[in-house]
Amino acid sequence: MEKSKKGRESQIIKTSIIGILANIFLASFKAVIGMISNSIAIVLDAVNNLSDALSSIITIVGTKLAGKAPDKEHPYGHGRAEYLSAMLISVIILYAGTTSLIESIKKIINPEIPDYNTVSLIILIVAIVVKIVLGIYVQKVGKKVNSESLIDSGKDALMDSIISTSTLIAAIIFIGFGISLEAWLGIIISVVIIKAGIDMIRSTISQIIGERIENEVSTSIKQTVSSFDKVYGAYDLILNNYGPSIYLGSIHIEVEDILKASEIDELTRNITEEVYNKHGVILTAIGIYSINTQDEEIKQIRNQISKIVHSYKSVLQMHGFYVNKKEKSISFDIIIDFSDKNKEQVYKEIYEKVEKLYPKYSFKITIDFDVSD
Repeated sequence: MEKSKKGRESQIIKTSIIGILANIFLASFKAVIGMISNSIAIVLDAVNNLSDALSSIITIVGTKLAGKAPDKEHPYGHGRAEYLSAMLISVIILYAGTTSLIESIKKIINPEIPDYNTVSLIILIVAIVVKIVLGIYVQKVGKKVNSESLIDSGKDALMDSIISTSTLIAAIIFIGFGISLEAWLGIIISVVIIKAGIDMIRSTISQIIGERIENEVSTSIKQTVSSFDKVYGAYDLILNNYGPSIYLGSIHIEVEDILKASEIDELTRNITEEVYNKHGVILTAIGIYSINTQDEEIKQIRNQISKIVHSYKSVLQMHGFYVNKKEKSISFDIIIDFSDKNKEQVYKEIYEKVEKLYPKYSFKITIDFDVSD
């Protein structure tokens, strides 16, 4: 696992360095051509390339910080530092867009006539090709290593190719018809950049707050846990994210009520090891739901209660069902869809119906949160 982390870090740094070199190269040429041809659009494009290079530097710093080993102050590691670097990149993009917008408005108020030439057009064409290739490559690596910073940088690079294309079209229109769209194009470019920055900020904030576990991740982990012979079901999977692909979590499993403590201990240890080896997820706790296996009457009770519970469309699941005949108690958990605004009412109705059906029993019904598929 440690080796894969090092490999991931190495790939992110390597890709970021390629991005830095490519953007510095493009920014240098665009800045010179923009000043020679008196083109605000090309100059803004050059500034945007410099901000991309800075973004790649921040990605490297963020990756290095995230790769630091856990310590006493941060026992879960420093993985979330990557989210902070992604946030900083988003702010830089937003700042670049805002600055571009201000400069473009100034050019509308005090217009200047651009002076394009063959060299400037060639530079723009080269920039478009480089940005498309760079964007696809960086995004591909970002998705492969699950790096939000690289994915954002890749999206930004592809957006830059669109911006450079629009600048090229504006130059061709000016050469062919003598109509200058420079400043107006600058405003459009600025708005696109600002929107991208806002979208990236929203995405990063959402990750920092904590998002729902991806369906593929949760279902695959539950399938792994349920594959053990003595496990009859896996529920309540909770994963806490401490950086890209760094998860600590807990889960509940259903086992027969005849299992000994020693058997449960061995089973949970094996599950913990298998889930870590297969998914890289550390299960810090495995809760136990006991299934009644020795009483046919209890099976009938479960079926009847299950029909009542699932008669409500917003109830996604019932699990953890257990009947204690000696104590005359029935316990089970239900998961109610987030979209149902009347969760308490649904709970109350279910409670009243099962209590009426089995008046001699006391009930412990728990509403679980719909945190994973």
